[in-house]
Amino acid sequence: MIRAIKVRLYPTKEQEILMFKSAGVARFSYNWGLAYLNNYYEENKKSLGIGYLRKIFTQLRNTDEFSWLREVSSEIPQQTLKDLGEAFDNFFQKKGDYPRFKKKGKCETSFFHLNNKLVVKDNKVKLEKIGYVKIKDEGRLPVGNYKKDKIKVTNPRIKHNGRYWYLSLGLEIENNEPIELTGESIGVDLGIKELAVVSNIDTPFKNINKTKKVKKLNKRLKKFQRKVSRKYDNLKEGKSFKKGEKLKKTQNIIKLEKEMMLLHKKISDIRLNHIHQTTNTIVKTKPSRVVMETLNIKGMMKNKHLSKAIGEQAFNKFINTLKYKCEFNGIELVEADRFYPSSKMCSSCGSIKKDLKLKDRVYKCECGLVIDRDKNASINLANYKSA
Repeated sequence: MIRAIKVRLYPTKEQEILMFKSAGVARFSYNWGLAYLNNYYEENKKSLGIGYLRKIFTQLRNTDEFSWLREVSSEIPQQTLKDLGEAFDNFFQKKGDYPRFKKKGKCETSFFHLNNKLVVKDNKVKLEKIGYVKIKDEGRLPVGNYKKDKIKVTNPRIKHNGRYWYLSLGLEIENNEPIELTGESIGVDLGIKELAVVSNIDTPFKNINKTKKVKKLNKRLKKFQRKVSRKYDNLKEGKSFKKGEKLKKTQNIIKLEKEMMLLHKKISDIRLNHIHQTTNTIVKTKPSRVVMETLNIKGMMKNKHLSKAIGEQAFNKFINTLKYKCEFNGIELVEADRFYPSSKMCSSCGSIKKDLKLKDRVYKCECGLVIDRDKNASINLANYKSA
């Protein structure tokens, strides 16, 4: 079982320069690879394998013109090109969009680190070509030489959130303690009004985006966005600006955009924390089976009236988080058929109410049942029988 671990790094100024340089090389190699593959396809009308692309990049790295690429670990661009290959695989399998170029300041500042070159000791982690960096660990990272001591970790990444550096990785652990499950089947109904309604829990899990704290942060974010927009408009109206020219950002715009990025990160962290708390509470009831709807999130996002609210709920993140927690605890997770009428079916008599509308928040059945619409759906999901 893989357990996600994230620790904060405290680099010196010299180390931070090297870390930003490493992230820059990662971004450059991704954009170089994407441009090379696009040009190759236009000229030859066929695709080029990522393995061959990595060999071409190695030759490029060894030239005098690109000697600056050798200032960071060689594994960084190699893994970045692998990531590009995975992005293309997802596109061809219709699991994602066509890869896009990464723009400085707009994309995530991060880079890969080879797992067997990590060394942790004395609240410090050794990063290749960077040296020992102080960490705030609290005993979560295994101490030792990961290659010599055969400590298994997956996908180590060093990331910058606009203010702080973090090391995130997956640690392989064994769950040796069997958990005694209740034998109960429960249903989880996701929604916009509430994040989740669970059949065996009376109180629904709130929509964190409706809380006072998140609303206040979103209001502040809109204020910054309006300020930046006005400053860009002023630049375009300036005498020195010519149509078609690239706008040169002022220091005020750079400062405001940094504040905006930090606000985005803060809101995202609040949502992620709420998802973890919700999924933990569900798993701690120790059911033997959890049933959820199969959501067509891509289709739901096409609704212009609800797309913003659906995106803020981060349903995909919720589902994936609940999946790995259920797997770790030996709980079966079932996704009900997409056309299963969990909302329209009466959880008491089984009759289906075909004229149920989205605005009908209370389910009223001819058999006399009066129940919250989402609670009714969660009970139906708990009773779901797969074909």
